[in-house]
Amino acid sequence: MANRTSTQNLRKRVRNHYRGNAASSTLRLTLGCLLGLELRRVGSGQKMTFGKAGETTLSQWMADNARVCWIEQNEPWTLESQLISELDLPLNLAQNRHNAFHSRLQDLRAQARQRARELPISS
Repeated sequence: MANRTSTQNLRKRVRNHYRGNAASSTLRLTLGCLLGLELRRVGSGQKMTFGKAGETTLSQWMADNARVCWIEQNEPWTLESQLISELDLPLNLAQNRHNAFHSRLQDLRAQARQRARELPISS
């Protein structure tokens, strides 16, 4: 896997997952879909989120249930590939086609996006 250097530091990336929205966080998109939140097109219709109420619900769920830890690593993309290949990490789609939940999660997210495209744009 190629080195994909992020323009954000770790603090910004974690904050985005905890306080951002489904349009900017694949983790939020996945968790919201699994929790049954309704994905909606917002703004110009290009971005999809769970709306203000849904994103608030998701943020609270994450505050109650999700934890973050990290270790320093000079080449984190190498460790990421190793962990995804060796551990059962069902919420990761990238590099994780071997996981038994991969296709189900991929379908669930695609269905949520399709439903959002069929609904009117939300304010």
